[in-house]
Amino acid sequence: METTKYVIKYKLDGERRFEFAQLQTGSEEEARAALEKIHNSHEVITEIKVSKAL
Repeated sequence: METTKYVIKYKLDGERRFEFAQLQTGSEEEARAALEKIHNSHEVITEIKVSKAL
């Protein structure tokens, strides 16, 4: 199972953040699932943008 390092840019409760994650497809759904593992369920994650890490 091949993964690629991606950077996920997003807003957490309105504050700009970013995380690196190893993802298979780099889809927004996959990125959201990775972010939800990191953050509490009551925090609001919006404006997710996924791109390959350099």
